[in-house]
Amino acid sequence: MLRREAATREVGHTLTPREIEIVQMVAHGLRNRAIAERLAISEGTVKIHLHNIYEKLGIDGRLELMLWAQEQGVSGS
Repeated sequence: MLRREAATREVGHTLTPREIEIVQMVAHGLRNRAIAERLAISEGTVKIHLHNIYEKLGIDGRLELMLWAQEQGVSGS
């Protein structure tokens, strides 16, 4: 269990500042459209960022991302 947590923390350091910003917004429950509006980017760009985040973290979707953010303290709360 400890190894998994350390590995997750290490992978988390590979996220770009923009990706971390998007993770925080997802963790606060924002939808793609709201994230796009806040960041002044297209909804498609948000989807690309999310895809990249999922790949980097080895997770399958938004719910797992929210849980990961909470576990890692990335949610900004």
